[in-house]
Amino acid sequence: MINVLFVCLGNICRSPMAEALFRDMLVKENLTNQITVDSAATSSWHIGDPPHKGTLTILKKYSVSTEGLVGRQMKQDDFENFDYIVGMDTSNVKNIYQLTGKTNHPKILRLLDLTEHKKDVPDPYYTGDFQETYDLVSQGCRALLEKIREEHHLQK
Repeated sequence: MINVLFVCLGNICRSPMAEALFRDMLVKENLTNQITVDSAATSSWHIGDPPHKGTLTILKKYSVSTEGLVGRQMKQDDFENFDYIVGMDTSNVKNIYQLTGKTNHPKILRLLDLTEHKKDVPDPYYTGDFQETYDLVSQGCRALLEKIREEHHLQK
């Protein structure tokens, strides 16, 4: 089983959006028996909370299930349990390095580095633009799935 963890600051906007979108892709492409997905925060602010209403609204707009999404904080053993740990921005990646003690480890990456954008996913908690975040996270998730397919020789 290939395990993917999406990480952002609070685990209420970007990373649960990525988890839901990626899970939706896995279901549609019949890959749920080969890849699992989860999300977490680098902070402890929203442990046990549901996603932000803006995240829930945009996912509902695109008929993406939000079932089971609950905020949690990243733990040190997540490094051992996940094959891909994907931060939404540079700050998240630095926090992941700090938490895991694994600076520049290849399993830790920034989502949009896999796309032409090569930038941070803006935090809609501050920008209010959940559509922009959705569009960028969607592109990043598609690119990540392609990367996983190539690295693990998964068929389309």
